[in-house]
Amino acid sequence: MIDIRERQARTAAQFSRDLHPILQRIYAARGVGDDAQLQLELAGLLPPQLLHIDRACTLLCEMLERQAPVLIVGDFDADGATSCALAVSGLRAMGLRQVDYLVPNRFDYGYGLTPELVDVAAARQPALIVTVDNGISCHAGISRARALGIKVLVTDHHLQGATLPEADCILNPNQGGCAFPSKALAGVGVVFYLLVALRGRLRELGWFARQGIPEPRLADYLDLVALGTVADVVPLDQNNRRLVRHGLQLIRAGRCRPGVTALLEASNRNPATVVASDLGFGAGPRLNAAGRLDDMSLGIECLLAQDPLHARQLAQQLDTLNQDRRQIERGMQDEALALLEAANLDIGGARRSVCLFDANWHQGVIGILASRLKDRLHRPVIVFAAASEAELKGSARSIGGIHIRDMLERVASRHPGLIGRFGGHAMAAGLSLARDSFAPFCDALEQVLQDEVEAEVLEPRRYCDGNLPRDCLTLEFAELLREGGPWGQHFPEPTFLGEFTVCTRRVLAEKHLKLVLQVPGTNDLVDAIAFNQDAPLLADTRDAVSLLYRLDVNEFRGQRQLQLQIEHLEFLDPSPS
Repeated sequence: MIDIRERQARTAAQFSRDLHPILQRIYAARGVGDDAQLQLELAGLLPPQLLHIDRACTLLCEMLERQAPVLIVGDFDADGATSCALAVSGLRAMGLRQVDYLVPNRFDYGYGLTPELVDVAAARQPALIVTVDNGISCHAGISRARALGIKVLVTDHHLQGATLPEADCILNPNQGGCAFPSKALAGVGVVFYLLVALRGRLRELGWFARQGIPEPRLADYLDLVALGTVADVVPLDQNNRRLVRHGLQLIRAGRCRPGVTALLEASNRNPATVVASDLGFGAGPRLNAAGRLDDMSLGIECLLAQDPLHARQLAQQLDTLNQDRRQIERGMQDEALALLEAANLDIGGARRSVCLFDANWHQGVIGILASRLKDRLHRPVIVFAAASEAELKGSARSIGGIHIRDMLERVASRHPGLIGRFGGHAMAAGLSLARDSFAPFCDALEQVLQDEVEAEVLEPRRYCDGNLPRDCLTLEFAELLREGGPWGQHFPEPTFLGEFTVCTRRVLAEKHLKLVLQVPGTNDLVDAIAFNQDAPLLADTRDAVSLLYRLDVNEFRGQRQLQLQIEHLEFLDPSPS
């Protein structure tokens, strides 16, 4: 059984009377207290100066004046790809003629600006390396660049370690002493702020007039910012919701770059009606597939493509990679469940962590596998793959209440030298280990969690927004909720609890349950779908069901209709007559 609790208002809320009362309740439960916190105009964005951004602007202005070569070094996930494409296209629009990018192949170089990657970069003779979505933990790589006479500007959003690298400049809202109020910026958000501040500096210097070029309209780049922000699953605070909202509007208006449109179409999403979840579950995974299985340069080229036909061709290649990724993931998940059964771990009992390793697992897919297992087991999960004969690479995913990067830091402090490298966020992290350190690490992590995590944190729990009145089970109200976002991490899409009568049922693709339900107290029928259900639920023939669900709009052949997206279901025994 899953403990389902109704979200309660976290603040005394005062909204205008024309806001639907259900939406008032939903917003109050997410900490929104008044109409001002719902305003998402771009004019309300936090100012770039709070990021201590002046030094970075000075460095880039120097490169522009000299027309010195600049190399963007990205990361191999969707945030890294969008950050890279944004930095390249934005700097080119500002008149920098020699700007290129380099993204590490995870299988050859691993994460971030390593010394080995710097040596590859040095062959291009850059005067400046700009890291995007990485760099804050790349001490050795940055030292190597400086030794070669290459300046380094770090733009990142990951948590810093005990010391900062010796870069020429660091932009990161999460570094010590940074006063920027939103610590939730994705890597692509940091790059956007850098471009905004740089454009302002160049305007003051009369750069655009001297060069005879137009000032770039940076709002036209927000499709990339929205995609990277949502795909990286950072908290959607008010500042991030502003960025995502305007990026979505750009896409809906048909004014986004061809690559974003192509990625949405490849995932069977309609750009004209796109919402944040379409970026997170449609475009994002296809972009990520390049970095997981191949080379993220393919994804970056898709985002930089100017020709729609070329963009569609690249998006189709990414879609094929994503299908391959799914197949690999399914096999790894079956193997992981078999390993867990054989290990006979006390999962669901006292055990607080799960660490798994198989020598044949694909390094690019372990993060998704860790996420799937975390959802299933409601425990922090770290999945390892072989990086070499001597080294393992691990990908960690955690649950609410357990800051996984902090837990790794505790392990590193208690057991110096046990972990090679690590970094990340509260909910996700990456690390490396010597192969013979796997078993000691598993024991060390478990001990840290036993010491620092209360057992109640591990109890499966979901939250809902209460019962939905039957007159709100309409397409019109579903559309109202869609426009009430953007919804995402820490600003979750509304879910509701309700009991229905099952009229018809079908099993699709041997794992999805399609239902037609009768709305209580009416003769109205509504479609519902539950994805990826276990065999016992697929075979259950009882006609009463309790649902935790979201309102969704199903679009098919130009027709839009209400559909319930089922998050959790339990079939009920008939009430005694």
